[in-house]
Parts: sequence; C-alpha cells; structure tokens
Amino acid sequence: MKKTAIYFLSILLLFVTACKNEKVPNVSNAAVYKRITFNRETTGATARINQFFTERNRKGVFNGVVLFAEKGNIIYEKAFGYSDFRRKTPLTTNSVFQLASVSKQFTAFAIMLLKERGKLSYSDNVRKFFPSFPYEDITIRQLLTHSSGLPNYMYFANDYWPDKSKMMDNKDVIEMLERNLPQPYFRPGIRYFYSNTGYALLASIVEKASGMPFYRFMEKEIFKPLGMESTFVYNPENPLPAVVAEGHNPNRTPVGFNYQNGVVGDKNVYSTVEDLLRWDYALYKAQLVSQECLSEAFTPAFKNLRDDHNYGFGWRINEKDNIVYHGGWWDGYRSYIVRSLSDQRTIIVLINSAAHISFRLQELEDLF
Repeated sequence: MKKTAIYFLSILLLFVTACKNEKVPNVSNAAVYKRITFNRETTGATARINQFFTERNRKGVFNGVVLFAEKGNIIYEKAFGYSDFRRKTPLTTNSVFQLASVSKQFTAFAIMLLKERGKLSYSDNVRKFFPSFPYEDITIRQLLTHSSGLPNYMYFANDYWPDKSKMMDNKDVIEMLERNLPQPYFRPGIRYFYSNTGYALLASIVEKASGMPFYRFMEKEIFKPLGMESTFVYNPENPLPAVVAEGHNPNRTPVGFNYQNGVVGDKNVYSTVEDLLRWDYALYKAQLVSQECLSEAFTPAFKNLRDDHNYGFGWRINEKDNIVYHGGWWDGYRSYIVRSLSDQRTIIVLINSAAHISFRLQELEDLF
C-alpha cells in the first residue's frame, strides 16, 4: 500500500498547520456493522508497523492508538503511551478521542441522509432554515465543499465573544454572524477555502431539518444503527466519560477549557479506532445511504485544485490514487483516517498529544 502510506504522510504534514430521493434501507434496529476480525497472515506488515510506531513512542514523538485494516479485517491495532500523563493512565485500543475535523465527514453524512429522505436539497439556501441569515446566496452544497466564503468563527469569535470563561455554541456562532457581519472571504461558489463555520452551520441545519438536537440525531440515525457504541457528539450538559483520553499540550500538560468547545459539526465527534473501522466498513457497503449518494461525496468539487488535494463532502480526495482522507487537530488531539478505495485498505490514527510528529516518507512507504 505504498500510495496510501505516501498519502498518509502528506496528511500528517498538512495538519501540522448528488443523491436521489431513494428509499432508505431500514437498518435502524439491525446489527449491520462489521464485526472486528484479525488477519493473522500479514505478520510481515504487522512487524514493520509495530516497529515504526514503537520507536516513535519511545522517542516521545507519538502518543496514541493505531489501526491498520484491509477489507474490514484488522491487520494491526495497538495503543501507545498515556491517556493521562499526570496519572500515568495507559491508553487502550478502547480509548475514546476527540476527532477534531474528522468529525466533518459525519456532519456531511447527516446532510446526505436527510437529503435522501427528502428533508432538504443541496441547492437549498441557508436562509431557508435561518431567514435572518445575513449572507446571500449561500447553499448547502457550498457549505459541504468549503466554497461559501464565510469567515472562520474560530477567528472572529476572539473579537466578538465577550466572556471567554463561558462556552459558546452553534447558536452563538449564527448570532455573531447576524449581529456583527464579519467580512466574507469571497463571493459564494467561486473557489475553495476551508471553513469551520460552514460545518457548524450544517450541524444547525441538521437540527432544523430533523427536529432533533444534533447530538441526538447522530446517535439515533448513524452511530447506533452502525454499532458505533463508543461514538458520540459532545454535549456540554453531559460530562465526558472516563474512557475519553485527555488532550495534551506539547509539554504534556492537559489542554483544559476552551470557550469554543461547545460548537459542533466542524469538530466534537468522539470515537475509537474500532468504531471508525465500523464506519469505514459501512461506507464500503453503502449502509444507510445509497451508493450513488456516497459516490457524490467522494467526487472532487473543484477543477482547479491539485488532483491529490481536492474536496468532496467532508472528505479530502486524491482522485489520481483513488484515496479519500481527512485529518483533524484541536486542543491537544490529532486524528487521521485514510481510505484506499481501490483495495479497501484503511489507516486510522488517533493522538492525544500536540507534540511534534515527524514521520519520514521512506519509513512509511513499505509499512502496509
């Protein structure tokens, strides 16, 4: 899997910085997820992967959980380091991590699910759901593909959110946009610019279209049907379970409170490596939505971007090598999922330390 390994490296370096209205399969009460199985015939790859991550953990440049899989079968899975450095609590393969921007693929999937159920259209204007929204001609499709031109709330909130000891949420993001009218980056639809604001808006649209809180919709309609029992959307009203790994600064101290942690859709899905493998399997099997719908999600939205760095619906796309991927980085967490669609090989890495990560290309090429 050289191409996948190469692309995995590019993600690590980077983040240091239409469906039809078809009948949806009734799987809400079925165990449709992939049962985790190990392939014991790949001892060579297992040894290489283990040596690679063990050495980096020993050098203090990797702390997290790793999973490599092929066609739903685990080739390699291991936890390295600590869930809590202060207490020396070890990570396990069942540890739960904040997914940061890897959460965006779940938000996009919720929109796709509602589209297939006839609750919305990709061409719908944001004002259909929020009539007082101050920016004209912004569609759901533009939010999905980061082409809305909306300014990043993570930046303008520093100016407009008065009490940094109080957590803000999605409603606050919308109110800041309406009240302060921060300057958009460009006219909607003319180019790509990565937008956390867009995915926060998508989560709010899910709530409007479904009539449910975002966290509840995701649990009821996606996580539970797919058997993702350890996966959830952060809800400030509920304490995080003890199994959640602590996010750490580069000096290995806990990151602590961030007033932007209440915003969901762009981040704030929590999960494990095995639940993400169940998710990966569900996508290959087109569970919950049609294959046609998924195909559009993995179709590059832009003609003028590099063919190895395009975007679909919640996924970055390397069209040349038929790889889709995403990474995330937020408050001491990093997350990466890489899916080689041609051979159904998957790499999942969840990290709870913001320490610098340096993976040499030559060492990754032959891992898998």
